[in-house]
Amino acid sequence: PTQGAANVTSLVSDALVAGIVGPFNSSVAKAEMPISNQAPIAQISPANTNPCLTKDTDASGCSGKNNLLPTLRPTNKVSYFRVATTDDHQGPAGADYLFKQGAKKAYVIDDAETYGIGIANTFVGEWKKLGGTVLGHSSEPGTTTSFVSLLTQVASMHPDAIYFGGVDSTGGTLIRQQMRQVPALANLPYGGGDGIVTPSFASTIQPTGGGPVYGTVAVVDTSKNPSAQTFVQQYKAAFTDPINVYSAASYDCANILIQAVKTALANGAHTPSDSSDATGAKAFRTAVIAAVQNIQYDGVTGHQSFDANGDTNLKVITVYKMGLNAQSKPDWLFEAQVNVQ
Repeated sequence: PTQGAANVTSLVSDALVAGIVGPFNSSVAKAEMPISNQAPIAQISPANTNPCLTKDTDASGCSGKNNLLPTLRPTNKVSYFRVATTDDHQGPAGADYLFKQGAKKAYVIDDAETYGIGIANTFVGEWKKLGGTVLGHSSEPGTTTSFVSLLTQVASMHPDAIYFGGVDSTGGTLIRQQMRQVPALANLPYGGGDGIVTPSFASTIQPTGGGPVYGTVAVVDTSKNPSAQTFVQQYKAAFTDPINVYSAASYDCANILIQAVKTALANGAHTPSDSSDATGAKAFRTAVIAAVQNIQYDGVTGHQSFDANGDTNLKVITVYKMGLNAQSKPDWLFEAQVNVQ
């Protein structure tokens, strides 16, 4: 988060920067948004999913003491947008899917960070609505090096599944590895949000065996979207690294920003004269923000437009299961897609 804030401060200081794509992580967004909003400059994320970055409602869990908007949006105007569906939809989608697999008793662990706490809480809320039992909910710092003691306690409760709120590097991978050290948990189903749906997690965990692993991602699966096939082919031709679940979303974010710049220019906005033209930058960036807010964009993830809060109107959750792909390599395989409102 500290580095993210420094990066945005640097970008804002260059008058020729018209907008920003990113960040990936909600905790980083929390540090960056007050800066980009005060500038103001358009910021559009492919992957941030914490609902409290844009909402202050009871239903989203972002009212009262959880209301971050006065801090994140000091101008009281929207300058931050995202194409990822929020965790108040993602957590419940994960709960629904795990419940359908036959699990009724779940233990929940989060990494004590913005994203992890949020998605874990929404999972818990939905799990209870379904009639499932939450055996316990622990917040464990991402710096934790051993979960064996906790997992041993969890095993004595006889869970049907463990759900993790966080990312692979803040406990997601390590918990699943150490479940194999606790006999009663060695073959237990494990679930999480998009924070664990990474190539690194799959390549580390899949070869070790154990129970099934499920993960949700807050955007459309490119393999199931006909409009994304050219992008997928071009990506594979250009890069050796495998395509990430948020690669297409990042591509769309960049193109939305480019289209917004073109729209601002077409509507008469003038670009700053040079990198130090702060007055010119403010006027042009304001025009770009307005263009993003009103955009209708058909991209590789589908039709993108934004509501009054800056959230995408294309609300889709994709469910994946870890396994081997067609090349017999560890990967995340499409299971289901859920359209939410």
